[in-house]
Amino acid sequence: MSFHRPNLCQNENTSVFNVLHGLAQNRFVIFCRKFYYLRNIDIFLGRKISKMNNLIPFEGVSQKLIEDFPYEVIWFDETGQIVYANELFFKRLGYSKKDISNLSIFELNPTVTIEEWREHWHSVEKQGTINFKDTHKRKDGKLYEVEVYAQFFSNNGKSFISALVNEITESSFYRNLLGHTERLTNVGGWKLNLQDGSLIVTEEALKLFDTEDRDDLLPGNIVHRFKDSKQYQELLKGVMRKAKAFDEILETNDQPTRYIRSAGQAILKGDKIFKIIGAYQDVTDQQERQNALRLYKQILDNAEDLVYVYNREGELLHYSNSVARVLGFDKEELDDFNIFHLDQNITKEWWNEHMDEIAEKKVLRFEWMISRKDGTKFQADITANHIRFEGQDLNCAIIRDITERKKRESELFNAFEEIKSLKQLLEQENEYLQTEIKRNINFDNIICKSDSYAKVLEEVEKVAKTDTTVLITGESGTGKELLANSIHENSQRNKRPLIKVNMATLPNELIESELFGHKKGAFTGATADKVGKFTLADEGTIFLDEIGEMPLELQPKLLRVLQEGEFDALGSNKTTQVDVRIIAATNRNLEEMIKDGKFREDLFYRLNVFPIYNIPLRDRKEDIPLLAQYFLEKYASKAGKAFRKLSKKTIDKLMDYPFPGNIRELENLIERAVILEEGTTLFPGSWLPNSNGDVKTDDGLKTFEEIQKDHIIKVLKHTKGRVSGPNGAATILAMKDKTLFAKMKRLGIERQVNFK
Repeated sequence: MSFHRPNLCQNENTSVFNVLHGLAQNRFVIFCRKFYYLRNIDIFLGRKISKMNNLIPFEGVSQKLIEDFPYEVIWFDETGQIVYANELFFKRLGYSKKDISNLSIFELNPTVTIEEWREHWHSVEKQGTINFKDTHKRKDGKLYEVEVYAQFFSNNGKSFISALVNEITESSFYRNLLGHTERLTNVGGWKLNLQDGSLIVTEEALKLFDTEDRDDLLPGNIVHRFKDSKQYQELLKGVMRKAKAFDEILETNDQPTRYIRSAGQAILKGDKIFKIIGAYQDVTDQQERQNALRLYKQILDNAEDLVYVYNREGELLHYSNSVARVLGFDKEELDDFNIFHLDQNITKEWWNEHMDEIAEKKVLRFEWMISRKDGTKFQADITANHIRFEGQDLNCAIIRDITERKKRESELFNAFEEIKSLKQLLEQENEYLQTEIKRNINFDNIICKSDSYAKVLEEVEKVAKTDTTVLITGESGTGKELLANSIHENSQRNKRPLIKVNMATLPNELIESELFGHKKGAFTGATADKVGKFTLADEGTIFLDEIGEMPLELQPKLLRVLQEGEFDALGSNKTTQVDVRIIAATNRNLEEMIKDGKFREDLFYRLNVFPIYNIPLRDRKEDIPLLAQYFLEKYASKAGKAFRKLSKKTIDKLMDYPFPGNIRELENLIERAVILEEGTTLFPGSWLPNSNGDVKTDDGLKTFEEIQKDHIIKVLKHTKGRVSGPNGAATILAMKDKTLFAKMKRLGIERQVNFK
């Protein structure tokens, strides 16, 4: 080795063994002591203790003990020069062994002055061994925290300090704990060494300012991160020059802006400022809440209503500015007031009962006479709110002057009295008109003047007041759903919903889940619980349209609901009770289906308690002009056309047509006519059907539904009968699977047909 090795020999009862033995008394080098004995047991076993005073070869000791220490071993002379260091020292600090001659305590710790080193030397000489924590610097300038155990010893007539150094930067439990704490609280720390200008910052501090370069947090750079850079500059100058600590909340230049709490404090050695330690914390959320609270307080203080906050003793804890303005008191007076000063009519007994009632009911609203300072009074509406705050019952009272409102109420009362006498005169007229308008009121969009259909509506009106199950039959397009709506709206269940389910639009495998619900995992794809339509309709009405399409295997479950008012959801072992009125509708002959074994006879009789036959449009021809006019106005408005009426020829043509598609077909015809024709009066045209039901066209096309049926069959042939999936007919037709299934049923297209 190129550096000087002190001659280790017995001198003043000190040897290498004695030095290391002394250092081993320190708690953190107990391991070193054991390591020494284990590594050199052959030496100790071959010698007697009395021989330990003999000269121990330096090469053997350094090779077996010092060089293998898991800590830095450094020897200093009285000038602070490093005279020896082990391998770990060079490895950790980045120096080479040839640098030893130029290394001293002042390179290792640039903050140490000559005077401080002298004091340290004498302290170690006097005490023998001392332990402390410090910051050392590597060759590349990086700083790290260390724990040092220093011992004074003499060798060959010369004195040295032997230091065992343990790095604690990364391994310290407390540093890790601090790092976790910083992340939890959004706090970042920093330390500025004024001796060498070095800055240590934590990872969280870098994250707070979205940077990886610690130089961005140097005083000259960090100040520009804040809107008021001069203010922060003065704070930093104060702590660095005068040791004036600070703790301020500053607004950043970020978008959106943030609020950073910055604190700094000086570390002194004697009267000299040695270091500055500080912290940053993101307090944006807290600051924004405080800003919001200040805003709310400002709104409260400037409200026109009077706002008081009393405690149970009646002390006035807070009041809005309007209290002083409206009542005429000075704020100095109000600050000493209680409820009994403001209203001398209130007794302590009444106030205690009032507070008890507020605590129980949480909110009270009543009217009261409020007295001003000058003795005048005004009538007020008071809303008293209970607030539990810091263990106290508080009464937050909001008081509104209702003098003008009471005046208007008096005027209205007089006006009502004047018209009250007219009410009796109108009652007779109302009674006469009631019969005429009743149909419109009770049946909403059902338009009719024919006697034949009036009988149907009479049946609806009679059964609506009961909870009887209703079965509505009739051809497709006659408006069975409108009758179901009318029954519900005129029943005692009209405050609850009318739930509608069209059996024809649901695939068979989903009908049970749709009606009765299911539990998560009941079948493939049931990823969550589903509430069924019967549950949604509880205490209301459910309308089962196209009841003839209900699968035979599900009909017993519906029968159970009709008989017992209960069902089990799919995958559930719990029975659900419901109170539901059922209205069913169909355009099929259920009695024929019973004969064919496709519909249960017992279910039919349970549904057919009150049958209503919805007559076709051809049996109520008097209603065709009314309905046609209604649809004309409806679609003319939508299309932005000027149609106002139908010509007599048009009405005659419509009256001659049998309308196999009923009201739905009439509506479609009028909508088509509005699109094709122009003017204010709708005249006959190519849109009108022939008397046999075929639509008049120049090219002899079929009816619209027949065209739809042919086209769907054509597409199904193309997909070889596939309905669903990316290559299915529903995708090609830009329709949902359920909608296509329903349309196929309505048009009589069977999936069993060979489309290949």
